[in-house]
Amino acid sequence: MIKRADLCDAEMVKAITEQTINSVYPQYYPKGAVDFFLSHHNENNIKSDIEKGIVYVLYDNENAVGTVTIRDNEICRLFVLPEYQGKGFGGRLLDFAEKKVAENYSKIVIDASLPAKPIYLKRGYVFTEYHTIETDNGDFLCYDVMEK
Repeated sequence: MIKRADLCDAEMVKAITEQTINSVYPQYYPKGAVDFFLSHHNENNIKSDIEKGIVYVLYDNENAVGTVTIRDNEICRLFVLPEYQGKGFGGRLLDFAEKKVAENYSKIVIDASLPAKPIYLKRGYVFTEYHTIETDNGDFLCYDVMEK
């Protein structure tokens, strides 16, 4: 089941986001980039998006296992708890988000982190831009903008 997040879900969305970043991203990015991701997806940003009605939570029975934010034609903040990865939950969230975007737009945009890029390529997304952000300690965060 996927439902729109309420403000009371903000801490849960933050926890899903932080657990996923802390578990997966250090395998792909230096510490400065991981810290950047964590600060970018902070509680204030999450609450602001929830207030706009653009954050959704995926449940497995009664357990919240993933989240996605849909901002106009852009799919953002798509995270699945590490223990639920590889079981189709990310695909379900992505299917849901793509359908929501397709209701009003002909093009879907997504910022692809290094661990997610192969998934998006398999789903028909194509590379459109490459970005690099310098983070703390002289580290760099690199990601692709992709479209479908």
